Amino acid sequence: MSRDGHSISRRQISENALKVLYRLNKSGYKAYLVGGGVRDILLGIEPKDFDVATNATPDDIKKLFRNCRLVGRRFRLAHIVFGRDVIEVATFRGHHSESNDKVSKSNAEGRLLRDNVYGEIDEDAERRDFTINALYYDISDYSIRSYGGGINDLNARKIKLIGDPDTRYREDPVRMLRAVRFATKLDMQIDAVTADPIKALAPLLGDIPAARMYEEVLKLFFAGKAEANYHMMQDFGLFAPLFPQVSALIEESPKGHTAKMLQTVMRNTDLRVSEDKTVTPAFFFAAILWYPVKQRADDIAIESGLTHYDAYVAAMGDVLEKQCLTISLPRRFSTPARDIWQLQLRLERGQGTRAFKLLEHPKFRAAYDLLLLRGEVEAGNTAKIADWWQAFVEADETDRSDIAKSIKSSNTRNRNAPQRKRRRKPAAKPAEE
Repeated sequence: MSRDGHSISRRQISENALKVLYRLNKSGYKAYLVGGGVRDILLGIEPKDFDVATNATPDDIKKLFRNCRLVGRRFRLAHIVFGRDVIEVATFRGHHSESNDKVSKSNAEGRLLRDNVYGEIDEDAERRDFTINALYYDISDYSIRSYGGGINDLNARKIKLIGDPDTRYREDPVRMLRAVRFATKLDMQIDAVTADPIKALAPLLGDIPAARMYEEVLKLFFAGKAEANYHMMQDFGLFAPLFPQVSALIEESPKGHTAKMLQTVMRNTDLRVSEDKTVTPAFFFAAILWYPVKQRADDIAIESGLTHYDAYVAAMGDVLEKQCLTISLPRRFSTPARDIWQLQLRLERGQGTRAFKLLEHPKFRAAYDLLLLRGEVEAGNTAKIADWWQAFVEADETDRSDIAKSIKSSNTRNRNAPQRKRRRKPAAKPAEE
């Protein structure tokens, strides 16, 4: 597609991306803006980042840019660093079937473990995941090269895999999550042929490194489309491989507390994103894993006879350990999640004058927010406790003291109330000698 046939202007491309494109081109290499940056501009969306594809090898790129950092083992990439802005440059990929294990390797399920086979632009396009991402903006003449009907699918708002879906999903199971994410993000439909194998192949997500899956979860749930992604993932069977403990409770009780909490958390996360408020993995994971922790604590208490508190502490460790097998939650988030859980126990019994001390805890606000969600989900006594805390938190200093004293006074009255006398059991008769 020539320059006259599309709407992309260089004014819509970042200055740093243009610098990279121009230098590669002037050095005799082919240079293209590729993928999401091209796609988003054509859709009228401001791109968050820009990626470049070229026939220059990573070593060639390293020689051209002093601010270049080579990264990746599975896919060798060049990062051109401009302060906080990073332009990712990838060498055209070739067909891995013709290479050796040093540059390309797959496991028994067909997942690519290494893919550093270089080729030409046509081969590179065939190796991309979806047709709407196989779009190349040529800096030499400002034309767009579209492969696999990418422009047509973009106009039809269709998510369509390049190649055989079964093979492509086995190469990289994360493509199933990407299909969902693009569908909700871009308000598109997943092509029927592309969607058909997903449910059967969903268990392959269990083979993906937990650290990589953590990054995918952030993209799915922290970009304003958490609720839509959650429902689509459930429809395709993609949620259970990521959160097996949560899914087990939902399967056991589809309309129970866990299912309601998931729905509430996803909706609230989207609301916070829309209001430019912070969303943190610590709170997100603490909220969706709360009922698995509670269930596990109950089981431990019965099995081992531990105290209520000790059973909860043990349950926290068990649940986090199992969750990190599929999604590796960094310690900087798992530790605050533990704090949020422990504070639930203190909030439940910490009304009255002890409430002032709890307000000083660094994770009080997050724990308080979780308590409010629990009140919404559980109703009953939890809702009453949540309402008390909400009144206490939103009151000024004088009113807080009155609220705390009213609880203390109520507790005192209960302690001073006449106690029903217990009937003493008669002493056992001495055994006859």
